[in-house]
Amino acid sequence: MNDRLESLVAATRERLEERKRARPLGDLAHQVDDAPQCLPFAESLSRPGTSVIAEYKRRSPSAGTIREGASVADVVRAYERGGAAAVSVLTEQDHFGGSLADLEEARRTLDIPILRKDFTVDPYQIYEARVAGADAVLLVVGALSERELGSLYGVARELEMDAIVEVHNEEELTVALDVDADIIGINNRNLEDFSLDLEVTYDLLTDVPAGKTVVSESGIHTRQDVEELEGVGVDAVLVGEAVMRAPDPEAAVRELARTEEPTQA
Repeated sequence: MNDRLESLVAATRERLEERKRARPLGDLAHQVDDAPQCLPFAESLSRPGTSVIAEYKRRSPSAGTIREGASVADVVRAYERGGAAAVSVLTEQDHFGGSLADLEEARRTLDIPILRKDFTVDPYQIYEARVAGADAVLLVVGALSERELGSLYGVARELEMDAIVEVHNEEELTVALDVDADIIGINNRNLEDFSLDLEVTYDLLTDVPAGKTVVSESGIHTRQDVEELEGVGVDAVLVGEAVMRAPDPEAAVRELARTEEPTQA
């Protein structure tokens, strides 16, 4: 794990301990029993064409504040109207300004699947995600040992949740395939220096076996980017900053997804 990623994970673990003291895992587990059934996240990514996962995030270490004062409900509702197959909500607090409250607000607003995007390092976070209304979680291979990854992936499946297993290089892809991940996320952003390169997806895609769902993450801004990725077999794209910064998030998602604007009554 590089120093930058390690600092992100360390902050996550510190916040996690605070939440564990406030709400023990046993309490969360009881709440899971009363949680609604998960929506089919993986299935939403396998529809014809390239599915768009539109992301709500308040800020990032590389971009700073992205959309000052943006309402979670207003933004994610616009994403859904624009044809997003699913929504990602970034819940990491210290570096991205997110929270579980953002996820809960999105769940109250949406009828489509939601991904909790965070540095998931403990089963507790998967229970949190399930109770808050997420249908899927993100597992970053670079932040976990192979044993931890396998364990967390198993917990997600036990809770009937999907998981995007995120990789950035061939070594991490091998680990993801070893745990038999169904959804492979290829992050075009280098988490060491935050540089972007869509070639990462093109390079790694050739080593992904048939039958896996592939999500290209980060650095996707235009319909041309989506079409080029679709042309090589990518199933879905995860887009955050481009749609969060757009003057009209609904129109931005619609352009990326190429969905038709609803007719007026």
